[in-house]
Amino acid sequence: QVQLVESGGGLVQAGGSLRLSCDASGDTMCVSVLGWYRQTPGKERELVASITSGGTTHYADSVKGRFTISTDNAKNTVYLEMNNLKPEDTAVYYCNARSSWSGPPIASWGQGTQVSVSS
Repeated sequence: QVQLVESGGGLVQAGGSLRLSCDASGDTMCVSVLGWYRQTPGKERELVASITSGGTTHYADSVKGRFTISTDNAKNTVYLEMNNLKPEDTAVYYCNARSSWSGPPIASWGQGTQVSVSS
């Protein structure tokens, strides 16, 4: 089983930046993809960015060019660098792992980290 703990959220003004971190532990050998998701009240959780163990990345159109996902394999940590933040980026951000590109998340959802962007 994989355990994930997110950190790094906060309150920033529009145009600002934040860096989120997610520490993975447990059975990480089965993880092929790490991803960041976000959710706002009343809406479904959406996938924001993914990165494979080989470094291939994918971003939602809404964050492309502003967010960057990266990993530190030595630390089993995945990061989300968020620049030029917009009020519509306000959400609880979660990370999760997948055993394949198109597979479902395999870890239990954690508490996430709140990102709030003021206009």
